[in-house]
Amino acid sequence: MVAKPHSTFEDIAALGAGAVLISLGLSILQSAGLLTSGVSGAAILLHYAFGWDLGANFFLLNLPFYWLAFQRLGKVFTLKTFACVALISMLMGNASSMFVLTHAHPAFASIAGGVVIGMGLLALFRHGSSVGGVSALAVYLQKQHNWRAGHVMMGFDIVILIAACFVVDMRSLAWSVVGAVVLNMMIGLNHKPGRYLTL
Repeated sequence: MVAKPHSTFEDIAALGAGAVLISLGLSILQSAGLLTSGVSGAAILLHYAFGWDLGANFFLLNLPFYWLAFQRLGKVFTLKTFACVALISMLMGNASSMFVLTHAHPAFASIAGGVVIGMGLLALFRHGSSVGGVSALAVYLQKQHNWRAGHVMMGFDIVILIAACFVVDMRSLAWSVVGAVVLNMMIGLNHKPGRYLTL
């Protein structure tokens, strides 16, 4: 049975919802001083270390990965990813003017942030997009070599978390690890090769 492709409206609705979920999840983590996966984690890390704008960090760090996406995953995937990254960057850069999360317990923030970001990534993956960076590479490796996207992303997360040892305290780092595990479990359990056919 051949899967029916998503309509343009379905893609726009799902990608928009995914971008909103990801920006919300990142805001939850940031409210507790935590980190997350891949390029998003690197963007937050730079924000904590140097005070640089979070949205700008996220957008700029993704730029080198568009060439890989264009060469290996096609123009449509690349355009969708660019649009999602731009939307998430805008939402993250203006989050403080739209809503304020004054406090979240690290235990809740790590789990809730991981779940919300994971669901946002699933929406993007299942509609032929990503948040660029590591997730674009993870989708490529899953499609081309049958590697589990969640496992690929976890490997990169370890590198980010090691770098975080020099920026955040050990308690925040420990809860960030919990959040990264939750996020990647969401992807690993729900985005297995061959399970969803409309990418």
